[in-house]
Amino acid sequence: MQQQMQQQMRQLQQQIQNQKQTADEVDTLEEKVAEVEGRQDEWLSDSIVHLAGYGEFNYADREDADGSFGDFLFAPIFHYQYKDLMMLESELEITVNDAGETETALEYLTLDLFLNDYMTLVGGRFLSPIGQFRQNLHPSWINKLPTAPPGFGHDGAAPISETGLQLRGGVPLGRGMFANYAVYVGNGPEILAEAHGEAGETDFEFELDGIEAEGMNADEDGEKVFGGRLGLLPFPGLEIGISGATGKATVTELEHVDIESGFLGGTEEDAEAALSGEPDRDYDVFGVDFAWQWRGLDLRGEYVKSEIGSEAGSVAADGAEWESWYTQAAYKFTPTKLEGVLRYTDFDAPHASSEQEQWMLGLNYLFASNVIAKLAYEFNDGQSGAVTDEDAFRAQLAYGF
Repeated sequence: MQQQMQQQMRQLQQQIQNQKQTADEVDTLEEKVAEVEGRQDEWLSDSIVHLAGYGEFNYADREDADGSFGDFLFAPIFHYQYKDLMMLESELEITVNDAGETETALEYLTLDLFLNDYMTLVGGRFLSPIGQFRQNLHPSWINKLPTAPPGFGHDGAAPISETGLQLRGGVPLGRGMFANYAVYVGNGPEILAEAHGEAGETDFEFELDGIEAEGMNADEDGEKVFGGRLGLLPFPGLEIGISGATGKATVTELEHVDIESGFLGGTEEDAEAALSGEPDRDYDVFGVDFAWQWRGLDLRGEYVKSEIGSEAGSVAADGAEWESWYTQAAYKFTPTKLEGVLRYTDFDAPHASSEQEQWMLGLNYLFASNVIAKLAYEFNDGQSGAVTDEDAFRAQLAYGF
């Protein structure tokens, strides 16, 4: 009996010892968890950093020129977000010019303040909300053809970017309908005028040559431009938009002029003297656009018109208009990775050498949704002898990340 009791005592002591070891292990584990959590807290942040962007590589062979590889583009896009309150967004464009030199440009940089689920305040240099192409389609891995439609690039009918404040967002309208909107105020564009005449003449005239609507960093005339876009999505797959802008703009740059000696090809000081006291003039933009996706079909179109009013006191008294429209159809040949594209564009400008009517036929191969190889041919009709009249074959490889 005594021996049995001693054995039970030893078993009880062993259980107590095991429980003590288990408790010590739990304490040690809790200490390690607390240490790991402490280290994790050191790396926790209210900020989120994200890198996106795209790159492209091109080949072009024009009718009256030798084919060449070139037009490399690397466009990193940076996002720095603080909680659900603020985001900094910026895109750089890094290219190589014909001389092999690297050039860097700031496409846009904005600070986005999220006011609520339906409204964001945007400040900085932002892509123009006029129409759809510039703000939604211009990246090469999204654009279904290697080039922008004539009139929707630089010195065209459609504004590229703006510097100012923008309020944008989207709202549900019920029954599956949605609307999106963007309204802005900005510095507005600047106008380029060009002298036309013969060397040695003193009575040459100036004509408006282009609109520089690329997010100017200064307001030369002190007059702001107001504009925006309203989009309606009546049912899934269809969006219809209307855009507009109005304000003032001023001629800020002259080409081919020497005021004092009266011949073309002067200095920057000559141009500044000619522009002294240059008045502002009316600037108006109007546009409409649509986009419809159904199964493998993507159909879209856009119209935009920019108008500069006449001004008797200006170096270039007459007004001018830039007008362009395009319609584009793309179809994915499922289950293959091939996609066919057809686009028609008609661009009207003040000078015949800039006007262009273009048909563009393309065939794409989609390695993935963000990796696309494009082959396309342009059928161009422009002023005889001008580059706008040259047909061209183009190839492009684009990658979005």
